Amino acid sequence: MALLFLGFIIRKLRFLNNRRHSVRDDSAENHNSTPKQEPKIQKQLSNNLDCLKEILSGSSDLKVHPFRFGPDGKFTGTLAFIDGLVDNPTLTNAILRPIMNWRPNGKTLPDAQELADVLAQVVLCAGDVKEASLLSELASGCLAGDTAVLLDGCAVGLVISTKGWDKRSVTEPQSETVVRGPREGFTENLRTNTALIRRKIKSGQLCVANMTVGRKTRTDICLMYLSGVADPKVVETVKHRIDHLDVDSILESGYIEEYIEDAPFSPFATVGYSEKPDVVAGRLLEGRIAVVVDGTPFVLTVPMLFIESFQTTEDYYTRPLYASMMRITRFFGYFITVFAPAIYIALTAFHQELIPTTLLFTIANAREGTPFPVFLEVFIMLFAFEILREAGIRLPRPVGQAISIVGALIMGDAAVSAGLVGAPMVILVAITAVASFLVPNQNDSASLLRVIMMVLAAFVGFYGVSMGFLAVLLHLGSLTSFGVPYFDGFAWTSNLQDSVVRMPLWSMVRRPRDIARGDVTRRRFFIPPLRPYAHQDEDDSGGGEGHE
Repeated sequence: MALLFLGFIIRKLRFLNNRRHSVRDDSAENHNSTPKQEPKIQKQLSNNLDCLKEILSGSSDLKVHPFRFGPDGKFTGTLAFIDGLVDNPTLTNAILRPIMNWRPNGKTLPDAQELADVLAQVVLCAGDVKEASLLSELASGCLAGDTAVLLDGCAVGLVISTKGWDKRSVTEPQSETVVRGPREGFTENLRTNTALIRRKIKSGQLCVANMTVGRKTRTDICLMYLSGVADPKVVETVKHRIDHLDVDSILESGYIEEYIEDAPFSPFATVGYSEKPDVVAGRLLEGRIAVVVDGTPFVLTVPMLFIESFQTTEDYYTRPLYASMMRITRFFGYFITVFAPAIYIALTAFHQELIPTTLLFTIANAREGTPFPVFLEVFIMLFAFEILREAGIRLPRPVGQAISIVGALIMGDAAVSAGLVGAPMVILVAITAVASFLVPNQNDSASLLRVIMMVLAAFVGFYGVSMGFLAVLLHLGSLTSFGVPYFDGFAWTSNLQDSVVRMPLWSMVRRPRDIARGDVTRRRFFIPPLRPYAHQDEDDSGGGEGHE
């Protein structure tokens, strides 16, 4: 009930916030002031360089290389770039050397105003050359790893792509390990990540939309989706939410996730993420939109469904029966990690008659002499587990693993030996901890809901647990992710083919109906046992029988 009331308050606050923004936009349009004029590129080269240095705050890593070229060094130009962001061989071979070796074919030389067009179309050997008329465009290009070319007497500059900073190679992701399947993962480089997705989906329908967010960081963002498959309304919603972000920094995709999600105060995430290109490609083929952020290996995908947390990429690479069994195991594991401590508290504190007699005597003997109530006992043990888990994550990997394993063994054995907790409690906490690792994407929600269920069980027993379970179901049923019901996949539709169980691939002929639009057919339906065999001529068969 508390979650429902909190959701009602959030919806009201969202409505008031949207109304306030609409009023502000209307007043801004009515009282529109004259925008500040950005400095344009002038014909005087020295003035342009002074303004460019002023825009970049006189940074020492801004390198300026003046040069003279043309017949008898008639023309004067300058290269401007940020040291460490450019590839020096590309700078030399694609820009500087062709310009220095250029000689006009005719007797008449191009004037200074036409010189930029001649260099861009005839001389330069770069693949991406853009003309710029504003000094801010040159500064943005330099900060992005490009090289700016300024010419004396020309009011236009050139921005040439020479990106070449150090980057991490494509390796196996640490957060999503697999036994069978691709072992490549995303990196921190934006174009490397988009290329990895392009390698999986070689279709002209795969659209890439570039965006820039952040007044200070100027972070590059790419939206990727399949035209004709993704819902155009969802695509426009994602673009609208990102376009209207007025922030100074975007350092990781988690920033974007928190800014665009539907339910910011819900314990359940409504924006998915992955570090594997095959996972993102599979979601794009279902009609989702991918948000690729420069500087992070985690790619966001929307809309997100609750069942996505229980699906792994390996489910589609193994046999469907085994994949379905493992998926059901993950559902049971999530139920255990959330409700097992609460059920133990309710049974031992309120409903002892539900426990078998032999087991009841065993638990009573184990808890005899323990100084704490059962709720406090469970809470202390789970809190100690969270401390060990966080220490294992934050410390260096060899040290963290040793502390997690040795710390858990020593603390558990010492707590039982000292009589602070009983042995059944240590077993319960161990099962709860191991079960939480089955669904790592829902680990945050499981930790919060576990504590809430424990508190409810400590007050009113099974009644509190059942009411908490009902409140969680109602909350999940009320959530949406970009207009798609969060609980989609559990209704009696064709989406059940890939929800709790995974049906064979040849039977899943349609994409999720609430996500995909337009082209919703994946493949032609057929049954492998009834697959027709290759036709053989009667003469061939007869000749074979005669040969035998």
